[in-house]
Amino acid sequence: MDGNGPLDGAVIAVAGAAGPAGRAALLRLAEAGAVVAGADADPERLAEAVDAAESVRGGATVTGDTVDLLDPAATRKWAERIEKDFGHVDGLVHLVGGWRGSATFAATDLADWDLLEKLLVRTVQQTSLAFNGPLRRSDRGRYVLVSAAGASRPTAGNAAYAAAKAAAEAWTLALADDFRKAGGEQGPRAAAAILVVKALVHDAMRAERPQAKFAGFTDVKELADAIAGIWERPAPEVNGQRLWLTEKP
Repeated sequence: MDGNGPLDGAVIAVAGAAGPAGRAALLRLAEAGAVVAGADADPERLAEAVDAAESVRGGATVTGDTVDLLDPAATRKWAERIEKDFGHVDGLVHLVGGWRGSATFAATDLADWDLLEKLLVRTVQQTSLAFNGPLRRSDRGRYVLVSAAGASRPTAGNAAYAAAKAAAEAWTLALADDFRKAGGEQGPRAAAAILVVKALVHDAMRAERPQAKFAGFTDVKELADAIAGIWERPAPEVNGQRLWLTEKP
C-alpha cells in the first residue's frame, strides 16, 4: 500500500456490504486507504465484494463477516472484534436496504411494515448501539445512514417504506444528539449524518433497462464518494445533518 490515501489509518465498518451500494462503498473506502470491515447476511456475495475491494488497491485490508444485525449480541461482538483487531473504529456506514410498496394506500399490506421495520429500523438500532462506544472513543468517528427523500414526503403507496425510513432518520438524529452532548463546549468529536437520495442506480440496472432515464437517482459510485467525503468535513459541520444528494422536496 502506498500509504497516502485520505483515509489512511481509518477503520470503517460497512453494514450491508454485499449489495451494489455496499460494494461501491467498500471499493471507495479501500481506495482512500481505510481498513474496511464489511458485514452482510449473504456470505457468498460478501466474499465477492471483499475480494473486489481488496484488489482495488495493493495491500488494502478488507474483511468480511456474516453477521445477523437483528441479533444484538452478534452485532456487538462484530463491533468489539473490529476494535480489538484494529485498535479503534472510526466509522459505521449503514447500507442495509429493502423496499416494499403497494399500488394504493388502501392496498398496503402491514406484512410489508413487519419486514421493513426489521431491515430499515431494527438494524439501525443495533448498529448504532453497538458502535456508539467505539465511535465516541475515536478522534474521527462517523455514523452514516443512507435514507430516502420519501421519508420527508411519503407517497400513498409507500407508507410502510417511508415510515421506516423516517424512523431510522429519527434514531440516527438521536445518536447525533448523544455525540453533541458528549462533546460539550468543544463540540462533537464524532458525528452521525444522513445522506438522502431519491433512489439508487447501478450499472446492472442500466444494462437491464437501457432506455430508462433514472431521473434524480444517485449512482452508487456517487454515493460512495459522498460517504468517503463525510470524513473530510469537521464533525460539528455534519453531525445531525441531512445531506441531500437529490433535489430536496
